[in-house]
Amino acid sequence: MSRVHLIGIGGTGISAIGFVLLEKGYQVSGSDLQLSPLAIRLANSGAQVNQGHRPENVSGADLVIRSSAIPDENVEVQAAKAAGIPVLKRAEFLSKLTANHQTIAIAGTHGKTTTTAMIAWLLTSLGYDPSYIIGSVALNMDKNAHAGRGQYFVIEADEYDYMFLGLTPQIVVVTNLEHDHLDCFRTFKDYYQAFLDFIGRLDTDGMLLACGDDLGSANLLIETAKDNRRTFSYGLGLLLEASSMDYSGQNLRISERGGYSFDVFQGSSQLVKVDLQVPGVHNVQNSLAAISIAHLLGLSIAEASQSLGEFLGTSRRFELLGEAANVVVIDDYAHHPSEIRATLTAARERYSDRRIWAVWQPHSYSRTIELLNDFVIALSEADCVLVTEVYPAREPINKEFSALQAVKKMTHKNANFVAEIPQACNFLITNLCPGDVLVVLSAGDGNIISSTVFAELIRQEQGDV
Repeated sequence: MSRVHLIGIGGTGISAIGFVLLEKGYQVSGSDLQLSPLAIRLANSGAQVNQGHRPENVSGADLVIRSSAIPDENVEVQAAKAAGIPVLKRAEFLSKLTANHQTIAIAGTHGKTTTTAMIAWLLTSLGYDPSYIIGSVALNMDKNAHAGRGQYFVIEADEYDYMFLGLTPQIVVVTNLEHDHLDCFRTFKDYYQAFLDFIGRLDTDGMLLACGDDLGSANLLIETAKDNRRTFSYGLGLLLEASSMDYSGQNLRISERGGYSFDVFQGSSQLVKVDLQVPGVHNVQNSLAAISIAHLLGLSIAEASQSLGEFLGTSRRFELLGEAANVVVIDDYAHHPSEIRATLTAARERYSDRRIWAVWQPHSYSRTIELLNDFVIALSEADCVLVTEVYPAREPINKEFSALQAVKKMTHKNANFVAEIPQACNFLITNLCPGDVLVVLSAGDGNIISSTVFAELIRQEQGDV
């Protein structure tokens, strides 16, 4: 296998495979309908990237890998099959990619991207040169993927389309479980079973680390322990007593850097203090998982703590674009009610004396309709709300539903619906006031809003109006 063709090369998951393959010395080609920044970066790194899907794009490839969004009817899939070129989904290829490594797989409904990035950065900063695949660009490494020379492969284990069932990890981290991806998992029972099946793929001598603050992941610990697997818990004592968990974070306090400082305990023994600069209690949980892994691997806890204090976050996860015209602009990937609540809470903690604007682009009709009331409640954390139309993602447009229905359910004095992105940008530019904090919540193309508004605020600040 010398040339691998990636269909959907601009996506986070497929592009990450492309970067790893390039660093391993393979020829990489690919295609996508639109060229994302990651696709452009791949092209600049040596991949042959084509805009648009055409049968001739796969000519000469030894293997084709496609994203979950690419259907069987895709012209490149059909051309590859006609030419006898194997066509695999990510799940079918990941076992080959992670072979001969000690794989650390991070799964869960929320927090897995940041936790993966934290562990990858921790191992990198300690000199272990891990391979990694992250669902976003880690700001410390300026990458979402790397083919390292070390023994560890840290990978975000995505449950969508059962991708994580392609892994055979030695260590699994589960951050939490809430019903999500309703187009793939009809019920929470289906969703939970997928995680059970994933943990069942652990090596016989592997170990599970799961958050004891969440009922779903705590139940996974119980189920896994029945099979005599090695299990470890971590948490803040939000569900189970902190003293009953293997690793706990205690004595939380907000530091001058805007994140939390806290003490890490193993049982009743204090191990180390961690001082974060990324905000939010949820990031305390994420970093607690990372430092627990460091301890389980026998690494220096003091050095691990220092590296977590240097952690800058990942793109589109409470990513501070900056402040202009006395308005703070934050871009965030939150697309589930729990994620939105955590992001807005973190914004409130960091900017307690400022007005918080939440811009929400709903992601997928199935999630929005099923969790509509939860979204309305989560958005009540903001002072002002702007909702755009639903980003359909992989689903067909539902002409029977509009995100306007969410706004009608809100009790905000300042809740607004502006369907299209250009008009939403104009609305914000007109209505934002000095001192405001703008938080854009989108897993689709809503990040255009944050970048456009920030650019205009910079222009205004510089007097170019």
